[in-house]
Amino acid sequence: MCGGHRHLTWTLMLLSLAGVLCNMWKVEYQQQHICAVKGSSVAVLCSFHRPDSQTVEKVMWGHVKAPDSKGRLIVDSNSRKVSKRFQYTGDKHDNCSLKINQVEHKYAGIYTVRIIYNKKDSLPGYKPSPRLKVVDLSISMAKTKGKEAVKEGDSVNVTCINSCDGGNISSVFTWFKDGESINEGPVLYLTNISSANSGNYTCSLKAHRGTTSRVVHINVEGGPKNTSVFIRPSVEGDDSSSLILTCSSHANPPVENYTWFKTVGDDILDVGHQSVLFPGDGGCYFCCATNKHGSQNSSAVTLNIKQYWATLPRVILVIGGVAVLLIVTTVIAVRRCNRKRMRTPKAGCEEDIKNTDYVNWLICDQSQDTDRCEVVPTEIIYPTVYFHNNRKSNVEQQDSQKEHVIYSRVCREQPLNPSYIQPS
Repeated sequence: MCGGHRHLTWTLMLLSLAGVLCNMWKVEYQQQHICAVKGSSVAVLCSFHRPDSQTVEKVMWGHVKAPDSKGRLIVDSNSRKVSKRFQYTGDKHDNCSLKINQVEHKYAGIYTVRIIYNKKDSLPGYKPSPRLKVVDLSISMAKTKGKEAVKEGDSVNVTCINSCDGGNISSVFTWFKDGESINEGPVLYLTNISSANSGNYTCSLKAHRGTTSRVVHINVEGGPKNTSVFIRPSVEGDDSSSLILTCSSHANPPVENYTWFKTVGDDILDVGHQSVLFPGDGGCYFCCATNKHGSQNSSAVTLNIKQYWATLPRVILVIGGVAVLLIVTTVIAVRRCNRKRMRTPKAGCEEDIKNTDYVNWLICDQSQDTDRCEVVPTEIIYPTVYFHNNRKSNVEQQDSQKEHVIYSRVCREQPLNPSYIQPS
């Protein structure tokens, strides 16, 4: 009987205690220690129990950077938002959760909740309050062989680490090269790399693209590639001094030495050690680019440059043609001038011709009788006839010549023959 009475007593005490507890305030946090990656969003989960007789007026959240520092209000249930980074996601019944968007390092610290009820009473923050830790994604790179610079043909592994995982790789990551998404997973494997793999690499949480890690730059070194020769100007001409040969090559690190070669028969001559070359004469040329990882030759180019002596016959031919043309022009001019002079007599001569009548008179001996001229055998000679040189039409000129011509007879004495002597 005593035992039954004692059991009943304990039962009544527990029921009484449960009733008391049910009429008390209670706040619970799901996590006391919260870790978040910078740029991600995190939820501070909170729940509360209130007495049936109490009515919640407002729920407020505060942030304290350190236990001994002064806190600040960040959000309350009535305004819903004090800062765009903090959002109250609970209610006034039993949920008092908080969400923090795009977490930054300055948001690390202690978060406390305060409940206002019956319009005047308040419930102080419950301890222990949750603490937020903010971390960055870390990234590491390792070569499969050696620790020297990354060279073509090497293999490299790049790992993204979220320290909130406590060393466990449980997050899902996305990899980026120069801002472009290339792969997913905690480790990026680069094998037999080339210069195309050079660039800036980052990783982020797949669910939060704003959680970007620090940048890892991969610089793949190698020997010269795509070595070639460029000719300027591109059209070959007679003037060899205007031609420039340029050696171009892609190399990392940059080309340290350039060497120009010219092929002469079976010999290869070293003709220069700069990136540009002034050839001076024709022939077959190529260049060699060198850095610490190797060297590469370009393809050969052939220049067909005409030297001065090769163009001399053409120059002589041109000069000869010009000389002949000048001579012919001069001869034609001289002939035209001479013809003009022959057609146009001098002024003095023309005056004499116009004003002079040329006459051959009969020549006789004045000391003898005039009849002698008729008796003496003579030879009639017609002298030259002179015309007045007046510029007239053909008909007028003929008439004028008839009018102004004087004919004369000239007697030339012949030796006397006794048979012709008449008695006196």
